[in-house]
Amino acid sequence: MLTAADYCPPRWLRNPHLQSMLSSSRMRMQRGLVLLAATGAVTEELILDGGEGVRLQGWHSRIEGREPVGMALLLHGWEGSAESSYMRMTAARMLEAGYDVVRLNFRDHGNTHHLNPGIFHSNRIDEVVQAAGDIARRWPQLPLVAAGYSLGGNFVLRLALRAPAAGVPLRRVASVCPVLDPAITMESIENGPAMYDWYFRRKWAGSLRRKRDLFPELSDWDDRVLKLDIRALTAWLVEHHTEFGTLQAYFDGYSIAGDRLAGLEVPADILMAQDDPVIPYATFDGWRLPAHARLEIAPWGGHCGFLENWRGDGFSERWVAQRLGLEALP
Repeated sequence: MLTAADYCPPRWLRNPHLQSMLSSSRMRMQRGLVLLAATGAVTEELILDGGEGVRLQGWHSRIEGREPVGMALLLHGWEGSAESSYMRMTAARMLEAGYDVVRLNFRDHGNTHHLNPGIFHSNRIDEVVQAAGDIARRWPQLPLVAAGYSLGGNFVLRLALRAPAAGVPLRRVASVCPVLDPAITMESIENGPAMYDWYFRRKWAGSLRRKRDLFPELSDWDDRVLKLDIRALTAWLVEHHTEFGTLQAYFDGYSIAGDRLAGLEVPADILMAQDDPVIPYATFDGWRLPAHARLEIAPWGGHCGFLENWRGDGFSERWVAQRLGLEALP
């Protein structure tokens, strides 16, 4: 069984910023395409019920002629998508382990801006819980497990927290570099190398422009608003398009820091990197987890990197597949 202590990248790959940037590189994207294609899986689009008229897109991959041992739901990070390299690579690992896989797109991620009029924000957990329930109802014979990366890692832990009360038969989750305290993550992006702020702001602004083109009557943000820095833009959208009113209330709404996961009943495995430039190691101070949630911390890995070689193979994808695969063991 892999543990965080087994991750030992070559010396040239131990820089956290190199890890973080290479994780979304074209090289890594191509590696994900190759690994998923090599499984021979057939992939079909799903439109999932998010409740109250919300529609979320998923991509269901299966190997024809094989009875799967379970269903794995995968959640991407902010401004990632179901097509992100780590999503494809994790899907490939889960298919190799005998699972069917659904890669979910959050609202307004991937090419899904047209599906719902309201914009995405990080407190839209209820629709993800509902979509997980829809998957469970479609394949009731398959044990359901889930994994997420970065913001998706935060979502998957909140999904696990809410699943029992929502009647979602979630058996186990794995989370890689989850956002714990959003306020601290915001500060890390603001105070870190400019490339992180540029990367997230550029992708987010592009997403909001696409939304505005599709729903001009519902979109009151102009180009002046889209040129705001990441904190000011978040605050503007919170004030105008959520019920939270203030930025801190919004952050508190999806924080999983402190004892917020104390009521977690679903077994959870969590992988973090001590050198993560987006989720600071200090964030773990005071984080109280229940006995069946296990945190593993690797010295290296950056933010959702954990690359092992020049090809872009990832330790975290293998780790996720092993952890979620525990549910298939006799």
